[in-house]
Amino acid sequence: MSTLTTAIYGVDGMTCAHCVRAVTTEVGAIPGVREVRVDLAAATVTVASDQPLDVAAVHAAVEEAGYEVR
Repeated sequence: MSTLTTAIYGVDGMTCAHCVRAVTTEVGAIPGVREVRVDLAAATVTVASDQPLDVAAVHAAVEEAGYEVR
């Protein structure tokens, strides 16, 4: 049984359901990511993965979606 690694990132600029979909899609495409939860009210993205993720990959995915990691 594998254990998931979870990390939480603050993201600026998200305001609506489209934002949630865009960030979820881009971050979810990173190899090893198993779950992405976006919380608009808290302006955070929680990422669960099979292994620790490269922070630069998460930043790049969020930026590709059109937003910025704090």
